[in-house]
Amino acid sequence: MPEHAAAPAPKTEKTEQTSPAEPQADRPHRTGPLVTLLLGCLTATIPLAMDMYLPSLPQVTRSLHASAVTVQLTLTACMAGLALGQLVVGPLSDRWGRRRPLLTGLAVYLAATALCVLAPTVETLIACRLVQGLAGAAGVVIARAVVRDLYDGVAMARFFSTLMLISGAAPIAAPLIGGQILRVTDWRGVFVVLTVVGAVLAALVWTRLPETLPPAARHSGGAAETLRAMRGLLADLPFTGYMLAGGFAFAALFAYVSASPFVVQEIYGASPQTFSLLFGLNSVGLVAAGQLNGKVLVGRVSLDKVLAAGLAVTVLAATALLLMTAGVFGEVGLPPVAAALFVLMSAMGVTLPNAQSLALLRTRHAAGSASALLGTSSFLVGAIASPLVGVAGEGTAVPMAVVQLSGSLGAAACFVGMCRPWSTRGNTRARPEGDGN
Repeated sequence: MPEHAAAPAPKTEKTEQTSPAEPQADRPHRTGPLVTLLLGCLTATIPLAMDMYLPSLPQVTRSLHASAVTVQLTLTACMAGLALGQLVVGPLSDRWGRRRPLLTGLAVYLAATALCVLAPTVETLIACRLVQGLAGAAGVVIARAVVRDLYDGVAMARFFSTLMLISGAAPIAAPLIGGQILRVTDWRGVFVVLTVVGAVLAALVWTRLPETLPPAARHSGGAAETLRAMRGLLADLPFTGYMLAGGFAFAALFAYVSASPFVVQEIYGASPQTFSLLFGLNSVGLVAAGQLNGKVLVGRVSLDKVLAAGLAVTVLAATALLLMTAGVFGEVGLPPVAAALFVLMSAMGVTLPNAQSLALLRTRHAAGSASALLGTSSFLVGAIASPLVGVAGEGTAVPMAVVQLSGSLGAAACFVGMCRPWSTRGNTRARPEGDGN
């Protein structure tokens, strides 16, 4: 696939950290609607693989004669693979360009997903999910790197919100589709559908996604240069603060993802279809908040202020969940718990894209490595959070709420303590041009 011709670079923020980036004239054209859609689908690859599978978790425990905690490790394995895979694929894409690592990852992802259909034991399924996550990391990390190749500043923050609209359709539709698949087949049929979807996506990437990293902007060094680049990124305290804030916030989100099938269905007695509807509604809230962020807030309110508001809402919602699930208000039914989860998920629509944007504004050079660090931190914390939500068994939702509150408080602490948005250093770091806030 030929690379796009050179085009003038988009306008950058005056205060973005400088680095030995590619020449401005080498920046490729921005994306058209089809490439935008593909990037959104790539970021949704692993969420789709997990969310379509969620309604079948109780069925998997019975089919493979495993405990709920063990079956939740199939989520943990996928998340751990996704985290580790990004550390490899991100730097490789800085050296070899975006297309080759992406296509290789998609091919391995397809093979691993097909093998999940045949898994005879939970241990085999866990292993296949690990490989699925390792390979699926290519889509997630390279999609972010492509956005950084093409966009700066406010435009980048808005584009991330657009991606959230597209990729957010996966959590809305996936549980609904998964619930309907379970009406006609078992959990293995879910992986059959995922294999078909992955094959279609790989074909579209092969034929439609152009290379966005010009050869002149690629790294020629090996592992040593990659480690130096990552060390330099981590030495930048605000970058690390935004990275950790996004990672801890993601832990709160993933605690919900991994625990909600058991909380909603086993504790509150909802059907798989009801769970799917509630999960989809929460995803609608996340997408709607993301669009409010991209269309209304970005460019009018500083990214730091929006991120601070999102983190405050997550802390309040997680606190309410803990109080309700711990019985402080007596016996509560599903509606108030579902309402608090809706608020928490909606807040993620402004928290996650702004944390990523603020971190990526710190670097243009080695965007793949920066994207890898962002993704790895988020998914490693998510992988740790997954088994913790089930430590007290299937009869209580308290561990889920504890993990959510801990993650929200950790994100707020990293944002305040490391990013210091009120300081002169913070205010000159990532203010959009023309932003008077």
